[in-house]
Amino acid sequence: MTDTPTRRLRPSLDRVRKLPAWSALVAGTLLGGLLGGAYGLLTPQAYTATSYVVAVPTDKAAPDAASGFAQAYGRVATQVAVLGDAQVWAGVPVRTLRDSVRTATSPDAPMVAVTATSEQPELAVDMANAVARALTRHAENTKGSTQVRLVQFSRAVKPGKPSSAPPGVTALVGASAGGLLGGLVLLARPGRSGRGDGSAPAASVPGPATAADVQR
Repeated sequence: MTDTPTRRLRPSLDRVRKLPAWSALVAGTLLGGLLGGAYGLLTPQAYTATSYVVAVPTDKAAPDAASGFAQAYGRVATQVAVLGDAQVWAGVPVRTLRDSVRTATSPDAPMVAVTATSEQPELAVDMANAVARALTRHAENTKGSTQVRLVQFSRAVKPGKPSSAPPGVTALVGASAGGLLGGLVLLARPGRSGRGDGSAPAASVPGPATAADVQR
């Protein structure tokens, strides 16, 4: 008889089926914890710094104009027109600023938050302040048409600790994800039947009725 791959793998599959039901859960948790911890150790730490600017309307502007222009300036803060000026003060290329700087606005306040992330805390501060400075200058140049100015509200300061998750947290997240996958494997594992050969009992199907049975 030919030794097919399925026949060769059958002993291994039988040994896997004989493992305790909780083995998949434990293995998934341990493997996920190891991978998560390794990710936290190998990934460089990141630092985040945020600078804030606020939109101020002039005497000729409507009271609610500041909020609308704050939303607009928040969208253009990461455009080339602003980043091209910011790269001079930050000392990094425009591509680095585009990848590292994010902005956020609020519908309740005419404020723009400029957040920069870097492996070096000093560089994160420089990039956030540089983009905020370039944005206020851009707004100052268009003040005649918008009747809205941007004013520095708060400069970015050097972060005291990294914003990225430490290895302990990533290990816990990995262990949770691995345990979840192990639980799914455990649920998908076929149950054991009471028969010795492991096959399910065949369902009994009634045979066709004879003519004598129909006449009764």
